[in-house]
Amino acid sequence: MEKILHEDKTFENVDYTGKAVADREFEACTFLHCNFTKSNLSNNDFIDCVFTDCNFSLTGLSNTGMKNVQFKNCKLLGIDFSVCSNFLFSVNFENCILDYSSFYQKKMKKASFKDCSLKEVDFTETDLSMAIFNNCDLLSAGFMQTILEKADFRTAINYSLDPDLNKIKKAKFALQGVGGLLSKYNIDIE
Repeated sequence: MEKILHEDKTFENVDYTGKAVADREFEACTFLHCNFTKSNLSNNDFIDCVFTDCNFSLTGLSNTGMKNVQFKNCKLLGIDFSVCSNFLFSVNFENCILDYSSFYQKKMKKASFKDCSLKEVDFTETDLSMAIFNNCDLLSAGFMQTILEKADFRTAINYSLDPDLNKIKKAKFALQGVGGLLSKYNIDIE
């Protein structure tokens, strides 16, 4: 079935709660104050789209394309981004709540997370080379076999990652956050 194309459209205050929206392509679209809670957005493509003040809690994204997608002031609780299409996957987040979400095995080079809550997010086997975590809370976020080369954690808080189990060459950390690299040793740093 051919996808329905939406170009340069603005969707405002649309409530998709619990609904399935499939086989659509959204290019250069803006979504304002939309609610996608528990909806199924599988098999859609979002290209150069911006989501502002939207709620994506528990939204299904199986085989969904996200190419240069921006999320601003959005709530994205428990989202499994690992099931999104890998082709040209590119997302950035500003002032978003992404708690309990998963980016398992995603390639996210140069991804930007600014002023975000990333509590208990799964970054296992994710490529976050050159990613920026600007003023982000990474409490209990999972980093295992994650590529963090040249990633910037200087203003991030509450992260804990094992340098022996992740690639961190040339990553940037602030002195006050170094304890997050040593937590496996169960030592007190004052």
